[in-house]
Amino acid sequence: MEQIGLAAPGAELSLWALFMQAGFVVKIVMIGLLAASIWSWAVMIDKTLAYGRMRRAFNRFEDTFWSGQSLEELYRSLAEKKPTGMGALFVAAMREWKKSFERGAKSPISLQTRIDRAMDVALSREMEAIEGRLGFLASVGSAAPFIGLFGTVVGIMTSFQAIAGSESTNLAVVAPGIAEALLATALGLVAAIPAVIGYNKLTSDAAKLSARMEGFADEFSAILSRQIDERSSAGQRAQAAQ
Repeated sequence: MEQIGLAAPGAELSLWALFMQAGFVVKIVMIGLLAASIWSWAVMIDKTLAYGRMRRAFNRFEDTFWSGQSLEELYRSLAEKKPTGMGALFVAAMREWKKSFERGAKSPISLQTRIDRAMDVALSREMEAIEGRLGFLASVGSAAPFIGLFGTVVGIMTSFQAIAGSESTNLAVVAPGIAEALLATALGLVAAIPAVIGYNKLTSDAAKLSARMEGFADEFSAILSRQIDERSSAGQRAQAAQ
């Protein structure tokens, strides 16, 4: 294991000085934890902004959907784009609806099943996008304290080896080496605590967005189911009249 000399009494104990005095392994641990913390904050900020945009998009779509606009017109306007969220569910369901009737679908039950499956697939894709990178926050939150502890253990072992070599147990000599090692644990907690809090908050927000999309899917499925029944009844009456 690498050997480091004990700091002289009165050595500078600023964070930067402690980092520079640390051993190679401890420095690698500190740099990794700092990078994980920065990336965690980037993910949390990006997801917070993305979820805000998604909630506003949901509100706009619901206002348009329930405004009385024709489903055909809404479908044409959205199909030309790459809709996300509720728009993606709506387009997936309408696309299956139109394809089935263009091919002369005869079974209302099978048509309803295909529409529900199309929305389920679209919902799964949207949830993958919504929950993307949240797993990184969970990993940082669970692993960072242990990674920091590993750096601390290595640092303390190195410090003890240096103490044994110098045959000095003076607190002023020992303290800087121990402080360097404990800094790794502190960085582990600095990385883990925001990641855990952010993960819990963003997971809750993602669940709320998922619930809104599932609620819309159920409502739209019921609307299409009524239209399927009406068309089926109309077709039966037409056949009876003949």
